[in-house]
Amino acid sequence: MSPMKRRSSSLLVTLAALTLIGCGKKERPNTAADSTAGSRMADSIVATVSGFETPESVFDDVARDVYLVSNINGNPSAKDNNGYIARLTPDGIVDSLHFIQGGRGGVTLNAPKGMALAGDSLWVADIDALRIFDVVTGRSLGSVDFSAQHAVFLNDVTRAPDGSIYVTDTGIRITATGMEHPGPDRVFRVAPGGAVSVALQGENLAAPNGITWDSAGNRLLIVPNGGPNILAWSPGDSAPSVVVQGPGGFDGVETLRGGHFLVSSWDSTGVYLYDGKTLRAIATGLSSPADIGVDRKRHRLLIPLLNENKVEIRLLPR
Repeated sequence: MSPMKRRSSSLLVTLAALTLIGCGKKERPNTAADSTAGSRMADSIVATVSGFETPESVFDDVARDVYLVSNINGNPSAKDNNGYIARLTPDGIVDSLHFIQGGRGGVTLNAPKGMALAGDSLWVADIDALRIFDVVTGRSLGSVDFSAQHAVFLNDVTRAPDGSIYVTDTGIRITATGMEHPGPDRVFRVAPGGAVSVALQGENLAAPNGITWDSAGNRLLIVPNGGPNILAWSPGDSAPSVVVQGPGGFDGVETLRGGHFLVSSWDSTGVYLYDGKTLRAIATGLSSPADIGVDRKRHRLLIPLLNENKVEIRLLPR
């Protein structure tokens, strides 16, 4: 299957599922063990929390010891101002379902996806803007508008040690009739002073989705939705390099110690661990594993199941 066909397959399934989600009955937040885990390595499941609305990303806020969950709440490309960010305790209790809510208190939040922290400022990817919030109060601190750069689908965010913010543009648009890929595929940089520039651009990015800073390698890791190559790039390099190949259809990426990292894959419905040499599955049979998070203090993997409106909390393998 070509990269373009692979990308269309997983995202069109997402679109169909989103339509069903919009018509279905909303669940109240609930924590329960997954009784159907079976091949999904059920013994590692700490909790499954339901009641979300298209949860795309989970972020561990270490300083406040809570998990933040971005909820698209509908079409990932729609500027409907109904997205929100929930706050979840490590015990699997929803502390605040609408901690940050689009359309409330002067907040604009359409389809929130990846998140990153810079001090107490929470940066959130939202179609063609980065929204910035006070992570303590939820108050809006403004936004960075990418409309001048013709951003199409800002997806994941990370912060580099020099204070720069990097965000992927997957280059896709989801409409009522399907998925389009107008492109281009890019990674933007927001300098500490606020200037926006293109850090990377090209078809070799293959619809870049997840991004994170790898301190061990002093580089960015970038995982594509439309290809099998997991990429690495250090600021100043002319082009990214291939770290390892995998199943493709990637979404989230998180680093661990020693240059190891985790990636989620829609195409293989799993989460993989890179041990410095190869990728191996550590969770399988997952429906729509989106932008994963890691609780390093408790050695946990945090998995948003986008089409199931759930977040799954698992123990990482030792």
